[in-house]
Amino acid sequence: MWGMARIDEWKPVIAMLVFDLISAVTTALIKKALEEGLDRLVLITLRQLVATVFLSPIAFFKERSTRPKLTLEILVYLFFSAALGPALSQYTFFYGLQYTTATFAITFTNLAPVLTFIIAVLLRVESLNMKSKGGAAKITGALMSFAGVMLLTLYKGVALTHQAVPSGQHAEAAAESGKKSWTLGTLALLANCLCFSFWLLLQSKLTKKYPALYSSTAYMFLISSLQGGGLTAAIQRRASVWALTRTVEIVTVLYTGILGSGVGYVLMTWCVEKRGPVFTSSFIPIIQIMVALIDFFFLHENIYLGSVLGSILMIMGLYILLWGKNRDASVIVASAKEEEEEEQEEEEEEEEEDKEKQTKS
Repeated sequence: MWGMARIDEWKPVIAMLVFDLISAVTTALIKKALEEGLDRLVLITLRQLVATVFLSPIAFFKERSTRPKLTLEILVYLFFSAALGPALSQYTFFYGLQYTTATFAITFTNLAPVLTFIIAVLLRVESLNMKSKGGAAKITGALMSFAGVMLLTLYKGVALTHQAVPSGQHAEAAAESGKKSWTLGTLALLANCLCFSFWLLLQSKLTKKYPALYSSTAYMFLISSLQGGGLTAAIQRRASVWALTRTVEIVTVLYTGILGSGVGYVLMTWCVEKRGPVFTSSFIPIIQIMVALIDFFFLHENIYLGSVLGSILMIMGLYILLWGKNRDASVIVASAKEEEEEEQEEEEEEEEEDKEKQTKS
């Protein structure tokens, strides 16, 4: 019994580590495929189509008795959820990934929870008590994360690793072009975080209105593939853009669709249900370490001092923010429990008074 309890306790940890590994390999594969010439919109369209085919049977059998009816309002929510999440969020991430490094791009994703918290406070979806320890931790964490972003963006620093770099007469031109591309890539990654933050807030409303997680995700992936396909057809007139001719392109589409979107989502959802969103979010920075190793050993990218220092600040800020959210949630649960106990005591006192009155009469 003790052994089984220990295994059950470790299951969410193992699941999140598997999710982190899937995400790290997904990022590296996408980086490689984009460098080989795979179109970003084609990748989004085919990836979501594969994810739809994978998730649809799971959604059908798992939620066939609990799935609510689709209404026009739900379809509108799903349309914008697909546009903000799988479509725009992924497109901006792929753009940023193409013009920076896998390590830099995945580091930037740590900003998404911070931006989500700030937007939620501004829209009054989430409350912020500056006088409480939790509120102070949230503000400190957000400021530290933004300091990390500024450091990442403005300071590159010396290379801590030594991979081959351009040399000779083209070196200066390559460096100048690299700076411009790096700036565009950084802006795209910032846009990715904003899109993802708004998508998370939209999802929190959608899940309340349509509480069938697997079905809503399958619908979202389907709508996203239609959006991506329509946009690709409007922009790219050549039919050859859809042809996956290289092995890395085929592997990327299948792997990211089945494992990246399908299995990854199932694992993350299961962990949120078992241990909550704070536990799940705390594993996100581990992806960064895995990506950095893949980046160096397989993609042969240099790791710079600015990236390391910025990453440390961002991760510390994220954990402080998550701690603050967890503390506030614990305080709310504790106060709700106290109120419940007080109400029970009052009810018991009233019952005793009623019994005394009945006895006297």
